[in-house]
Amino acid sequence: MPLFVHVLGLAVFAQGTSEFMLSGLVPGIARELRVPVGAAASLTSAYAVGMMAGAPAMAALSARWPRRRALAGFLAAFVAVHVVGAVTSDFAVLFASRIVAAVVNAGFLAVAMSVAGSLVEPGRRARATAVLLSGVTLSCVAGVPAGAWLGHAYGWRAAFWAVAVLCLPALALVFRSAPAGAADRPDLSVRRELRVLRDRPVRVALALAVAVNGATFATFAYLAVLATDVVGLPEAAVPGVLAGFGAGAFAGVTLAGRVADGRLGRGLVAALWALPAGWALLAAAGSRSVALFLALAVVQGALSFGIGTALVNRVMHVASGAPAMGGSFATVALNTGAFLGPLLAGAATGVTGDHRDAAWVSAAAAAGAVAVAALTRLSPRRG
Repeated sequence: MPLFVHVLGLAVFAQGTSEFMLSGLVPGIARELRVPVGAAASLTSAYAVGMMAGAPAMAALSARWPRRRALAGFLAAFVAVHVVGAVTSDFAVLFASRIVAAVVNAGFLAVAMSVAGSLVEPGRRARATAVLLSGVTLSCVAGVPAGAWLGHAYGWRAAFWAVAVLCLPALALVFRSAPAGAADRPDLSVRRELRVLRDRPVRVALALAVAVNGATFATFAYLAVLATDVVGLPEAAVPGVLAGFGAGAFAGVTLAGRVADGRLGRGLVAALWALPAGWALLAAAGSRSVALFLALAVVQGALSFGIGTALVNRVMHVASGAPAMGGSFATVALNTGAFLGPLLAGAATGVTGDHRDAAWVSAAAAAGAVAVAALTRLSPRRG
């Protein structure tokens, strides 16, 4: 695997840390900027919306730019908005900085997927994509807990500074090592590439990605609460639970990068069938045994992120007619799931008052993905 693909993975790690670290910083932000906790928590939603809106727009805008200019420009802007976020005392400015950070993150990821795929032979593109996405999973294992610790020890601004500093080595290496040639698609037609979305295999792959990632984040958003309030673990054990989920996720991404080929094959379908069963077991029996809860956290992390990686490759495979925009389609689908999953879980637990229902929401979403996959495999038009 080319070294530069790992450089891109480092940048994605920093960006993933920024996306998820706010879950541990909300109380400090609310207290210092004198806003309600709900308003501070909306910063996470702002980031998700920015990713969804920014991915296709930035992919289209940057498709004609030289690759080095696009990658360096997006990453430099990401550093700049984190500096703004770290120094502002105005919540509106902080909110706007999160949207801008998400938009440029989406742009960087769309270009990075294209560059990573172009640096390897076709048979290794799935593995290159897995290296990029492993940056996100590593941010769950190490970056998010570290950001929470920094916020607790030195204030929430320290976490913003840390993300900005973490991006600097990647930015320097992008200037030094990124392909300096012209854009891959100087003749890009956005309208022609968007027509690929009409293809049934593309729409099916995107629907699967939304459902699976929605299932993932419906429970992930409540994992700490489940560990303490339902299973009865002490708060000191929460970082370990999150790290276990993240370690499973990293293993799943790595395995998927080695075996996924972009097809809706037997292995992917088998994993999809196992996914809702695992979430249902967590909801029904996870609270009865600490060992079972911890084991399921690891296994579901591996299944969820492994399937998610395979589905990204699936999108890229069936959307080969949109080489510039295909990565942005996958980004929108994953972030739509990440946005809707916790929203649905919050609605369910708000009605019942039982946090275990977040896992039942995950089971239902994953079961929906299984139904879509089963119907697709039975259809003679499958891609």
